Amino acid sequence: MELLKVQSELDWKKLTRNVLIPVVGGSIIGYFANRNTQEQYAKLDKPSFSPPGAIFPIAWTTLYTMMGVANYRVEMKQDTNKNDSAISLYDVQLGLNFLWSFLFFKWNLRGTALVEMSIMLGAIAMTAYEFNQTDHTAGALMVPYIGWVMFALTLNYSTWKLNK
Repeated sequence: MELLKVQSELDWKKLTRNVLIPVVGGSIIGYFANRNTQEQYAKLDKPSFSPPGAIFPIAWTTLYTMMGVANYRVEMKQDTNKNDSAISLYDVQLGLNFLWSFLFFKWNLRGTALVEMSIMLGAIAMTAYEFNQTDHTAGALMVPYIGWVMFALTLNYSTWKLNK
């Protein structure tokens, strides 16, 4: 519970909004980007380290929740620190995150998705850095996301290479 308190304060409304935007947004985007694509994806050659499909919703829900808590913590401190660039970077990386699913799954632009994800990784790293400047816990909450996207980037690259 202490994780959710910022300066001894807990704002359930802000917390809920900050967590639901990436979690629900990611679920909706995932639904539309993956609709009618699973059969095609199953036919692709994938690298040996590709995890089972059931792992992805669990991983993304966890990461989206952590991102939302990190954003909440920064937003709660925003009045005192006024780090507007952190919130803007967060929004950019989240938008890039949502776009990637369409590029990779819906539109079969795996090479473009690879480039886009590289840019997204940079945006995530910059967001984590800016979050850390405002709140160390918020910055730390972004680290697993960076790790997962690095793994996903490798997976994207390998899948693209195997299916050129």
